[in-house]
Amino acid sequence: MQLPESFVKNLYALLGEGEGTRLCEALTQTVPPVSIRLNPLKRTDHSSSFILHSSLDKVPWASGAFYLNERPAFTFDPLFHAGCYYVQEASSMFVEQVLRQHLPGGEPVAALDLCAAPGGKSTLLRSLLPAGSLLVANEVVRNRAQVLAENLTKWGHPDVVVTNSDPADFTPMADCFDLILTDVPCSGEGMFRKDEGAVGEWSPENVENCWKRQRRILSDIWPCLKEGGLLIYSTCTYNTREDEENVRWIRDELGAEVLSLDVPEEWGVTGNLLTGEDFPVYRFLPHRTRGEGFFLAVLRKSDGAEEELSRLPSAKAKEKRGKGKDKTPALFGKAQLAEVGSWLRNADGYTLLPEGNTVSAFPAAWLPLLEGLKKTVRVMQAGVPLAEMKGKDCMPLHALAMSTLLRADAFPRQEVDEPQAIAYLRKEAIALPDAASRGIVLLTYRDVPLGFVKNVGNRANNLYPQEWRIRKSL
Repeated sequence: MQLPESFVKNLYALLGEGEGTRLCEALTQTVPPVSIRLNPLKRTDHSSSFILHSSLDKVPWASGAFYLNERPAFTFDPLFHAGCYYVQEASSMFVEQVLRQHLPGGEPVAALDLCAAPGGKSTLLRSLLPAGSLLVANEVVRNRAQVLAENLTKWGHPDVVVTNSDPADFTPMADCFDLILTDVPCSGEGMFRKDEGAVGEWSPENVENCWKRQRRILSDIWPCLKEGGLLIYSTCTYNTREDEENVRWIRDELGAEVLSLDVPEEWGVTGNLLTGEDFPVYRFLPHRTRGEGFFLAVLRKSDGAEEELSRLPSAKAKEKRGKGKDKTPALFGKAQLAEVGSWLRNADGYTLLPEGNTVSAFPAAWLPLLEGLKKTVRVMQAGVPLAEMKGKDCMPLHALAMSTLLRADAFPRQEVDEPQAIAYLRKEAIALPDAASRGIVLLTYRDVPLGFVKNVGNRANNLYPQEWRIRKSL
C-alpha cells in the first residue's frame, strides 16, 4: 500500500519525522488486530468459542472485550448472528470510558448516536447506559440505516429507536438529549490499514470538505443537547483540522467545556497535538496502541441562563409535519394484543403499539420522546417489533426472538446443531425431530435463541428474515 505523499508530509509535520515514520510503517507493514466485544445481555459460558481460551488478551479500556489471535469466519458462527458478540475495532471501544467516568450513575437518560451505522458504538452505548435509558440511533444513509437496525435488533435490548434522517432534522428537538455521540463522517485516515479504498479516496480537498461538514453537523445537533449534557466528538482520522481544531471550535463558538478522562499511561493514548492548546483529547495511534486510528473528546454543554426550550417540536411544527400522513388502521384486536402480551417477560413498563399489520413493544416512560421523534425525523424502528398479522394468524417476528423481552417459555424450544443452525441462517428448509412441537417453535443453538420456525410436521417453515440470510459459501 502506497500512502499519499501529502498525507505523509502532513503526518511528519504533526508528529515529527521519527514518530511519523513509525506510524506510516504501522499502517503499511502490520496486520490490523481483530477484536470482539461480548453482549452482556446474552453472555453465557457458550457465548463464543473465540473467548474460551484464557490466553486471549483483553482490550484494556473496555469490559468484556478481547483481541483474537486471528480473524475467523464470523459469517459462519451462529452466535454472531444471535447477537452474542459484536466485532468492533478496539480503539473505538474507548467510548466506554466516557460513560463510566462522566455519566451520572443510576438516573435514566436519553442518548442519541447521531452517525451510528453500522452499530458498534450504538451497541456499546446500549450496554452501558443506566437502566431505564433510551437510545436513539440514527443514520442518514438508508441502506446503512437498515444494517444499523439489524445489528441493534440482534443485540436484543428493547429500549432503542432507529432513525434515518439528516442531523438537521433533529434540530427542532431542542433540549432533548442528555448524551449525544457524534462519530462524524471524516477523511478516514485511521482506516488506511483496514481499508485500502480509504487511501484512494483521501485528498487534502476531502479533508477540507470534511471539517466543514463536521461543523455543520455539530451546529445542527447542538440545540438538542440539554444544558449540562455530554457531547462525545470522535473521528477515525489524524489531522488536527478534523480533530483538535473542531474541538476548539465547539469550545469557543458553542460555549462547551472540554472534559478530561483518567487514562493510564500504559494504554499508550496520545494527547493534544495542536500547537498552543492543551485541552484534553485522546488519540489512538496504531504504532502506540493496539487498534486503529481514533480520536475522541468529551464536552459538556455549560449551564447557562438561556430560557429553557421546549422538549418537543412546537404545535405549529407538529401540525405542519403531520399533514398528509394517513395511518393504516391497526389489525390487532384485544385478543391478539393479549396473546402477544403473554409472550413477554417483565413487560409492565412497556406499551404495545399496533400499527397496520404489526405491533411493537415500547418503553412507556419514553412515549412523549417517541412522539416528538415521529413528528421530526424518520423513525424506522421503535422498541421491539413483536408480531405481524398474516390472515388470521398472529405470527411472532424475528426481533422478538432476539430480544430480552421474550419470555423463556413463551414458545416450545428446539436445540439445533451447527450444520442445522447454518442451514436455518441460509433460510433453507429445516427438518425437526418427530417429537418436536407443532406450530411456532423457537430454535436455539447452544441454548441461545436463533429464530422462529413454523413446524407443520413433514417440514418446518423457516421464518428467518429473507434479507438477513447468509449468502456466502463455506
